[in-house]
Parts: sequence; structure tokens; C-alpha cells
Amino acid sequence: MKNFRVEAIILSIGLLLLGVFIERGFSEFAGRDRSVNVKGLAEMEVPADKVTWPLVYKSLGNDLNALYEEIKRSNRTITEFLKEKGLTDKEISINAPVIVDMKAERYGNNQDSPYRYNVTTVITVTSNKVDLVRGLITEQGELLKRGIAITTGDYQYNIQYEYTGLNTIKPQMIEEATKNARQAAEKFAKDSESTLGKIRHANQGQFSISDRDPNTPHIKKVRVVTTIDYSLED
Repeated sequence: MKNFRVEAIILSIGLLLLGVFIERGFSEFAGRDRSVNVKGLAEMEVPADKVTWPLVYKSLGNDLNALYEEIKRSNRTITEFLKEKGLTDKEISINAPVIVDMKAERYGNNQDSPYRYNVTTVITVTSNKVDLVRGLITEQGELLKRGIAITTGDYQYNIQYEYTGLNTIKPQMIEEATKNARQAAEKFAKDSESTLGKIRHANQGQFSISDRDPNTPHIKKVRVVTTIDYSLED
């Protein structure tokens, strides 16, 4: 009988300890599963460091040989204008002219046109001298004095501004986005009466580059959103 009582006491103590350990284990497991997911935003405005400027002009005529000579003179005049203003041969490229035979156009209203051929020529400037090129764009009317009318408004030949220095500012922006994400996580932890723990998982996110607004395409807005999981502790 005495041995039975001892065994019962030992068994009871064992079951009590087992319950304590199980409860503690569940608490620790639940604690490990507590986390907060936050996002951090970083934005920066930067000037474009590359510009592509297509200069487009039209030529009309009936004699292809005469048009060819006219286009050669016009290309030479435009190139000289650009080089006088500070651009180099490497920044100027002359595209092959596009010739439309208006008499052969079946679905156009060109049968009454006094000219048979409509030639489109494009000279493209690609340069890192963004400010210089922007100034030239405002001065292109000067070409009228030299007998060349640059056409505008064709969506195929829009001026394009780019920013190519993303790798230079990436570390700074990621640091700022991470800092902003941590501030949000700390606020959440404080409101939930918890302590912010270590980073469990982090996603840098995609960088995006867009125009600041439609009127200033030469100023770019760089944006990144990071997503971070922090553990929460009591």
C-alpha cells in the first residue's frame, strides 16, 4: 500500500511537470509565430542624365535624284548647327530617309498632289548633355533661317529623357526605405505592448523611375517599396 502511494505521488508530480512543460512549449511556439509585416517607402527626385532628341523634317518633290541632293544638303546643315552648339559626331546619327510614293497610295487622297514623293528624314541626337540639348530644342527655330523646317507633334518621334544612375542611389534609398519600415514596425510593437525583434524576412521590392509630372519629363522620380517581417516579443 505504501509503495502504491509513493508511486501515485511520483506520477502526479510527473503529470504536473509535464503540463507545465507543455504549456511553456506552446507559449514559446506561439511567441515565435508572432510577427508584423510592414512596408517602407523611399522616393527621390533626380535630373535625367540622358536625352534622345529626334529632329524630323519633310521633303517633297517629283525627282528622286534632286530630292537626294536636297536631303544631303539639309543633313549637312543640321549637323553643322548641332556641332556649332557643342555636340559631337558620336552624339549625332542620321537615319535612312523614308520615301512615300503618293501616286502609289491606293487609299490616300494624294492623287491631286503636285508632288509625287514625300520623304521623311530623321537625325537623332543621343547625349548625356541634357541641359545643352534642352537649350537647343528651344533654339531649333534657328534652322528656319537656314531653310529647314523641323516638324513636331509626331508621336513616333518624341523626345525621351532617361536616368541611368540608379545603381549609384540604390544603397541610400534601400537604407531609407528600411528605416521607414522599422519605424512603422516599432509603432505597431508599441501599440501592441510588444518588443520589436529581429528581421525574419525582407523583400527589397522593385525600383521604378517615372516622370515627375507631364510638364517636366527631364526630372525623374525614383521610387522603391521594401517589405519586411519583424518578429514580436513580449
